[in-house]
Amino acid sequence: MKYIFYIPLVAILLAACGNTAENENEADGNGGAKGGSKNISSRDYSITKENSYSDLFLDSTALVDYIVRDSVPDSVSRRMISFYNARNYQFAWFTSEGFTEEAQAFWNLFDHYVTYSGDTTMHNRPLEKQMNRLLGDTLVVSASNKTFLRTELQLTESLMKYALKNFEKGYVKRKELERFVPFKKADPIQLADSLLSKKHKDNKYFEDINANYKALKDQLQKYVDIHKKGGWPAIAPADKPLKRGDSSPNVILIKKYLAITGDLPTHDTSAIFNDTLAQGITNYQERFGLKPTGTLTKDLIKEMNVSVRDRIEQLLINLGRMRWMPNQSNGTLILVNIPEFNLHVMENGRKVFDMNVVVGKEGHSTMQFTGTMNQIVFAPYWNIPPRIVVNEILPEIEKDPEYLAKNEMEDQGDKDGDGIPDIRQLPGEKNSLGKVKFLFPNSFDIYLHDTPAKSLFSRNKRAFSHGCIRLADAQKMAEYLLRNDPDWDSGKIAAAMSGTEQKVVKLKNKAEVFITYYTAWVDETGRLNFRDDVYGHDKKIKAKMF
Repeated sequence: MKYIFYIPLVAILLAACGNTAENENEADGNGGAKGGSKNISSRDYSITKENSYSDLFLDSTALVDYIVRDSVPDSVSRRMISFYNARNYQFAWFTSEGFTEEAQAFWNLFDHYVTYSGDTTMHNRPLEKQMNRLLGDTLVVSASNKTFLRTELQLTESLMKYALKNFEKGYVKRKELERFVPFKKADPIQLADSLLSKKHKDNKYFEDINANYKALKDQLQKYVDIHKKGGWPAIAPADKPLKRGDSSPNVILIKKYLAITGDLPTHDTSAIFNDTLAQGITNYQERFGLKPTGTLTKDLIKEMNVSVRDRIEQLLINLGRMRWMPNQSNGTLILVNIPEFNLHVMENGRKVFDMNVVVGKEGHSTMQFTGTMNQIVFAPYWNIPPRIVVNEILPEIEKDPEYLAKNEMEDQGDKDGDGIPDIRQLPGEKNSLGKVKFLFPNSFDIYLHDTPAKSLFSRNKRAFSHGCIRLADAQKMAEYLLRNDPDWDSGKIAAAMSGTEQKVVKLKNKAEVFITYYTAWVDETGRLNFRDDVYGHDKKIKAKMF
């Protein structure tokens, strides 16, 4: 009976593929169709494999079959049809190389909502199991693979349901939601102009409900204006180091540059390297995560010579990321920004403290995801992952049979029967996890932990770990998380950390953990920050977007 019921609806939706509906200000604000197909985007046949964001395309009949077989509600199915029409039935969540960054970001957002909202109607156990299995794996995706196709359509259905429940009426228009996932290569200046010039009759905009997005969008306007005025001057490498009191034509260019970016505190066009220039350089260095020396360095000149067009692309990429940032619920939030090599602890939306961190090195990238921190483990064992055992520990044992004993490790045999010995490192001074670890269960086996390698925290760029996140001051984190637990004062925490017996403590007040990847953002002081693309994610998106 359900097939008979859905035939008229599907006929309407397929007919709508050729319908033009360009009105951003639909009556329901979030893109709801009030009847018929008038609020379904026309199919964009200008999108091809040569200019598309993803290299995979699905047949429109596959979407119709999914809608019918899964009895997708009318309000959701219309949005799904419109979504795929706008991208000419190109995959949104996969390329042939695996998940898109947007797939991971949306899943983090959706999973966070399901975890914390108590809304059981949004649970999708099969999809959850599939995402936990696939995320983090190296995938080769085919459009004809039914498993990947179903996952693609389930994610899109989940997006539409999430938008209906979570975006206040009018603030995310249907056509805007369809552009949350890039769909076509575009000129970055034209794309920025379109984003900045779009006007809504109801005067409701996404930035009204996302302060971080608004702050970065305001900076985008500033950089587009700089581009239209001719950009900034190129800075030639100095023949010799310049210091205060020196005079050079290059100094004039640098002052002009810093005046354009807003880093020079006062108007100054002299050729003298003075205190004003030193302060301007310090401001710039702080915004780029460089050591704030107030002196000219190679790294500083390298950042200055990135074109304003490239910076606009970077801003557009990170604006896209900010669309997927969950709203923090009341309580404790631990936010780790990988390119910043920093951790921020928030309480009810207010920053409590920052902390330097070490993240995964190339080839051992720290994944982006959300989780719930629920345990602290003092004096932890380190159960060494099989890949590290094979690639690092076994070769060392071959060179030195006493390697395990020297590093306070023990071989527990081959418990899994996979031919790889199970090796763990005992609690103590040599333990790679240091004196404490903080657990938030996830399928990537990533956690926060202490480390005996403290010298790495003084470096500007801190990508050295095997994927987990090392803390500069793990005791401070432990004391904060246990601050409301009368059984744990600072003395007892210090004693447990220095113990030789592993001790697990369940947190009475759990904390949300967001692991993010922002290479551009506006901080709490209103300053625009940029960071290096440590894992090459920007580079990958840039090649598909622009």
